[in-house]
Amino acid sequence: MKELIVANKDDNKKLITYLSSTFPHLKLNNIYKALRKKDIRVNDVRISKDILIHSNDVIKVYITDDILNGVSNNISIPVVFEDENIVVFNKPVGLEVEGPSSLTELEEKNYSFIKPCHRIDINTCGLVLYAKNQEALDILISKFKNEEIEKHYIALCYGLSKSSEKTIDAYLFKDSKKAIVYISDSNQKGYVKIKTSYKVIDSNIDKKISLLDVNLHTGRTHQIRAHLAHIGLPIIGDGKYGSYEINKRFKVYTQCLESYSLKFDFKNNNGILDYLNTKEIKLKKIPYTGFLQD
Repeated sequence: MKELIVANKDDNKKLITYLSSTFPHLKLNNIYKALRKKDIRVNDVRISKDILIHSNDVIKVYITDDILNGVSNNISIPVVFEDENIVVFNKPVGLEVEGPSSLTELEEKNYSFIKPCHRIDINTCGLVLYAKNQEALDILISKFKNEEIEKHYIALCYGLSKSSEKTIDAYLFKDSKKAIVYISDSNQKGYVKIKTSYKVIDSNIDKKISLLDVNLHTGRTHQIRAHLAHIGLPIIGDGKYGSYEINKRFKVYTQCLESYSLKFDFKNNNGILDYLNTKEIKLKKIPYTGFLQD
């Protein structure tokens, strides 16, 4: 079950329109089926038709994650790199790293041991690093914690950066009930420090868009999406921290954010993974470059 709280920007929308934009891979016939079975509740009232919804309405959707995300249990996940200790998958949009019908659950059928060393959002695609044995898992989790593995993402943002590259610090608060995070420039109770760096790969001044290489120093929930939006560079297609009007203009409704490369910069205590030191694993092509063309 997924619980959603309607934002102000979605006030007075039709229920089906809202669900379709929230779950871009959910098929329309599955929404109608859920309505027929009254598997959707608005403010704890079972709904059987397409109604108008309003801000702060609580919507409960009793549809399984694989149907919501349009994921088939028979899906084949591309492998970018693999050896006896690790495997790096290219995760598609709409697939969780862990949980029911997740990448981990799918791949557990193919490996005797397979555990994720980090996570990316369900609607973020790209590289996810897995360990194939407990010793490798322990080492890699420690390396991520000590910032000895650089995680680089490609983000297509609306707005133009004044700097070609920048490191930004802020503080993040996670509201688990609303499934949203908040960013503050000053420390407050319940907030944790975050650090994000970015370089401008390219931009289009007329379209007012920028393609960024983002280095995530601290891996907090929704950090890149919320942090970039906070400084005026929202990710195009992001329905939570971005702009509905901008997403509609570019006809993109899934965040343009991709986990692009992993760089190993080990210091010591590398154990069986010492051979990975200085290695970079990355995708072959930089995504979203087509948006920059006139």
